Parts: sequence; structure tokens; C-alpha cells
Amino acid sequence: MFATDVYVERRKKIREGFPGGILLFPGNQEVPFNYPANTYAFRQDSNFSYFFGLDHPNLAGIIDLDENKEWIFGNDVDLDDIIWMGKQPSIKDQAALVGVINTAPLKDIVTLIAEARKKGRVIHFAPPYRGETILWLSDLLGIPHADLRKNVSTELVKNIVNLRMKKEAREIAEMEKMVDVAYLMHTTAMRMAKPGVVEQEIAGTIEGIAISRGGAVSFPVILSINGQTLHNHHHGNTLTEGRMMVVDAGCENNLHYASDITRTVPVGGKFNPRQRGIYEVVLNANLKAIQAVKPGVPFRDIHLLAATEIARGLTALGIMKGDPEEAARKGAHTLFFPHGLGHPVGLDVHDLEGMGENIVGYDEEVIRSKEFGLAFLRFGRKLQEHFVMTIEPGVYFIPELIDIWKKENKLAEFINYDRVETYKDFGGIRIEDNILVTAVGGRVLGKPIPKTVPEIEEAMQ
Repeated sequence: MFATDVYVERRKKIREGFPGGILLFPGNQEVPFNYPANTYAFRQDSNFSYFFGLDHPNLAGIIDLDENKEWIFGNDVDLDDIIWMGKQPSIKDQAALVGVINTAPLKDIVTLIAEARKKGRVIHFAPPYRGETILWLSDLLGIPHADLRKNVSTELVKNIVNLRMKKEAREIAEMEKMVDVAYLMHTTAMRMAKPGVVEQEIAGTIEGIAISRGGAVSFPVILSINGQTLHNHHHGNTLTEGRMMVVDAGCENNLHYASDITRTVPVGGKFNPRQRGIYEVVLNANLKAIQAVKPGVPFRDIHLLAATEIARGLTALGIMKGDPEEAARKGAHTLFFPHGLGHPVGLDVHDLEGMGENIVGYDEEVIRSKEFGLAFLRFGRKLQEHFVMTIEPGVYFIPELIDIWKKENKLAEFINYDRVETYKDFGGIRIEDNILVTAVGGRVLGKPIPKTVPEIEEAMQ
């Protein structure tokens, strides 16, 4: 964890947004894998981690604004626990590490909250996302579980978003460490991408790197020669010459700061002309988008810039036609680039997404689109210094989507459907980096991971 004063200062800042009431931060519980005593690896709630720092299950934090008190509720271990787990520091000793004086057994939070409710005090909580937490909050607050989200504190959500979106220097340093681990994951995958290798061998190997060098993968590994499926978690294919392998993978450390990197490589280590043509289109969009990053620029504008560059590149290859800028304005590129350009990354790989995409990524000035493709852009508002974003353009040939558009003759003035038909066996390509918004532009975090055609071909040897 960070130094004590980091958590004290963070809690001080979150207090400033409220005149009174109680801020409630549930930690996560352990979740059974297949029976109660056999649990998944524990992962703490990110808001609890940000403000209270302790990485143990069955904790809850409270900031009582009216009483000017901060609490951590949790249970000390008993002898049975010690037999299985060894001696553990007391809750009081752990709380002291993050600057909290007041502690009590977890059951005592019921009394505190009941008294607060009786007095009509406002209890602020963020959206829960785990079933165990939903049920616990429902009992604690006397709110039916189906109605919890209706009672989420918008004020707390907005204040959390404002704090967590702007990354501290110490947070950026942790994320860069995880990009460096992602370098090992991706360059290992590149070297393993040979004909006859089963995808699972590579996916398992790079997940092992994450576990050995960081904490765990920051999301389930996406690795497939069927890259036209954007989030493909099936790893049962055997690599064959002529296919491209998409690897979207990152890791998080023990403080839960994440990396999220995508590279796409030719099986066997050499791009053929068709692969290289599409790859250069995506790479150009990636580089142009990174160059456009700076404070005050709406991220939606950078997304549309990348879309235009993709339309321009595909037009040069004869896959699209007409004016690329007009094609992008009318959404013709979405046949090949149907997702958003990127998202925030930090304590969560899709940072703060559980708070609500529209609250995090949009505001009164930049409203979310309802158009196909652009509607999938998770973040559209103006960038600010200290934001960390992914930049991840892609080009995909999705046979089912192509068939529908072709049958409808949709945007045929911009799409050469005869040419597109010859790419239905291609798969997809995505290239993703993690970008820090600086005062003057954008900086790619971490050790540079091979990205150009010569770099990738060299790394694969």
C-alpha cells in the first residue's frame, strides 16, 4: 500500500464535496469457486482500496461527516483462523496504517447505520456490482436489492470520478510497472505464435507471467486467430499460417493498478502483403490518435479522427471508396471499426466504469451518440491533464455484419462489397496503448512494446 498520508489526504478530498451525512464504502467479500471454503483469488473493491487501502475481505469503511469520524469495520481472526492462515495483524493495527483511528467488529456497522437512518441522516454509497455486496447493502440499508441502484448517491459517484480520473504521480508509476509486465506478456506471445501451437498454450503462459510479475491479469486474456470477435475468450484454435493473432491482455499489481495492451501479429512471424496492408491502416490510426491527445480535446473528436484515418486507409486499399471524411461522417467505417477508440484505465482496467459510463465519459457538453459504432464509445468528453486513456483502433471483417450490410446495400457509395467479400476470412486487427494526458500532449506509458511491422517481425524471431 502507499504511505499513510496518501489515504488520509484522499479521504480529506472526498469530504470536501459534502455538507454532511455518511459516506459508506463496502469492501469486497470472498467468493466461492465451487464450494464455500474454496474461493477465487480475493480482489478488493477499487473504491475501498483507493480511500482505505487495506486488501483484505470482509471490511467496510465509513466517513461520518457530521461526527468528523472515520471508521473501519472488520473482524479480528480467532484461533481457528490462525491455524489455517497464521497470525494476522489486528484490525486496529491495519487501520492505523491508513490513518484510521476508530475500528469495530463488522456487525457493529449495523447499529451505526440503524441509528443514522432513525435520525434521517443521508447515507451515500456508490453502485454495488457484486451479488454479495448487493444483498449485504440491502439488509444494512433496508432497501430492496432491486431498488439499490435507484438510491445510489449521484454526489458520491461524481466526487469519486473527479478524484480517481486524475492520476497521481505514484499511481502512474504503478501503472507503468504493469505496462512493463505487459511487455513481457506480449513479446512472449509473439515468440510463441507459430503454426501448430494451440491458443491456450500462449494464453496460459502469458497469464502466468502476470501472476508471477504482478498480481493477476487485469481482465480475462483475449487471444485468438478469430480476431473479428472483439472480446474472444475462446482459446481452442490451433494457429495456422496466414492468420493474424490478436492478443489483448494486461495485468494489475497488488495495489490493483492495471495495464491494458493489444498487439496483433502474423502467425509464423512474417506479414504477407494483405496482412501488412490492413495492419498499416490500423497502426496509422493508432499513431495519429495518440498525436492528437492533449488537454481540452474531446476524446470523441480523437475517435472520429481515427475513424477517418481508417476510412482513408481502407479506401487506398480499394475496400472502401468515395471521400473518406464523408464516409466517416456517415458511419461507413463502422462496418470495419464498430467499437469506441478507448476508455480510462487505472485502478480498474475499465477505470470507474462501474460508476456508470455516461457519468464517467460524458457531460452536458458532450452527449453520448445513439448511432451504431459511435454509441459504443465509452468516453467522449474533453480530456484533462493526468487522465490515462487507452487508444485502441481496429479493423475487423465480421462475416455476419458484412452479410447484413451487403443485403441492405447499406452505404454502398462508400463500400466496395465485392472487395470486402474477399476479406471475410481475414479476422481482425487491433492495436492498443495506454496514454497519459500531459500538459502538452500524450505520453505512451511503459517500455515500448513492438508495434511497427519491422519491430514485430524482429521480436517474433
